[in-house]
Amino acid sequence: MFKRKIYNKLKEWKCENNGKKALLIEGARRIGKSTVVEEFGKREYKTYILIDFSVVSQNIRELFNDMSDLNYFFLQLQLQYKVDLYERQSLIIFDEVQLCPLARQAIKVLVKDRRYDYIETGSLISLKKNVQNILIPSEERKISMYPMDYEEFLWAIGDNVTTEILRKCFNDGKSLGDSVHRKLLRDFRLYMLVGGMPQAVNEYIETNNFRKVDEVKRDILSLYHDDFMKIDMTGKSSLLFDSIPAQLNKNASRYQVSGVLKGERADSVLELIAQMKDSKTVLIAYHANDPNAGLSSNLDLGRFKMFMCDTGLFVTQMFSDKDFTDNIIYDKLLSDKFSGNLGYLYENVVAQTLAANGDMLFYHTIANEKTKHNYEIDFILARKNKVCPIEVKSSNYKTHKSLDVFCDKFSDRILNRYLIYTKDYSKDRETICLPVYMAQFL
Repeated sequence: MFKRKIYNKLKEWKCENNGKKALLIEGARRIGKSTVVEEFGKREYKTYILIDFSVVSQNIRELFNDMSDLNYFFLQLQLQYKVDLYERQSLIIFDEVQLCPLARQAIKVLVKDRRYDYIETGSLISLKKNVQNILIPSEERKISMYPMDYEEFLWAIGDNVTTEILRKCFNDGKSLGDSVHRKLLRDFRLYMLVGGMPQAVNEYIETNNFRKVDEVKRDILSLYHDDFMKIDMTGKSSLLFDSIPAQLNKNASRYQVSGVLKGERADSVLELIAQMKDSKTVLIAYHANDPNAGLSSNLDLGRFKMFMCDTGLFVTQMFSDKDFTDNIIYDKLLSDKFSGNLGYLYENVVAQTLAANGDMLFYHTIANEKTKHNYEIDFILARKNKVCPIEVKSSNYKTHKSLDVFCDKFSDRILNRYLIYTKDYSKDRETICLPVYMAQFL
């Protein structure tokens, strides 16, 4: 199993709750939820039982129809799985819990019983759809899980040193030097191409073949399309998802729903967008109408940008018109010799990085009525009682007109201002210019 940061959160939950709450891990498919939870059961408990509702027998499924006799329930689990359960020393995992809503409802009585610990995992799309006739347990604690971030990717390929060095340079405000920076940027582009889906990372490590990695990612995208059909049978969500790269490439001030779904406007698909966001397969950045420390209180639901949860999947989606993404294309992207603007690719990886850090995504545009030119801040972070605007560039250029305009307009609200680009760490007066691989420290 790859080392994942969420493992420490699981240990904290176990220690702090002592059986008082179950844990529901929210996240997209194929990000490694089941793997990390089973490994947690093996390492941190005397015994564990994993109930996978995608393959479970009818006998086990029917146990959840009547939870009035827990002694009988636990006896049957031990008999069926041939595992002894020990009070306060055993874990029961409900994997793919969306396929058995009654199991999720049972959490209430199981947690109250306090004999064992419980973790649930599943697809959020289905979780949201399969709760109409059950009582949602208040005895759940929810945490979000995302694809592997850059540090986890480095761990996977055997690099346990780079992140700490980068963190020190970020904290000290020091550059790394041209030769070191070029290597680090190439390593980060490798992460962007492979992505953070554990299956894709494993395929890269085993084969060192981008074509095989791409095939894995295409299979994952196909699974996501299957999940989108559970939201609506019209195919609208799939079209919205498939159009993410093209929409970002337009460099428009919002996702233009009418350009994807003829006759539709953003306001007419708000529920669909919310369901896609809940699925964690996409990341939504909302426009902050009045950018201040309370960003979530003034967002515009009808004005948003959409990103993909994993930049590796984004790369594959960019070239979905081909049967496979040719190794030549990957090689050009890796060596930064691909002809074309890749700003939207870097925007996506920054969105993914910020989301993995636990930040909600917001952006802001300022219209210049004289020139009719929009100045756009790609991301805004709330820190302390102020904001940190971020402009993202896919080039070495340190121009940051949008940052300047934004900071002039909201000068009393600015804590720090950042330009994320592809050059070494530097400062341009008040603007902190960060290489993209340092975005993880914001």
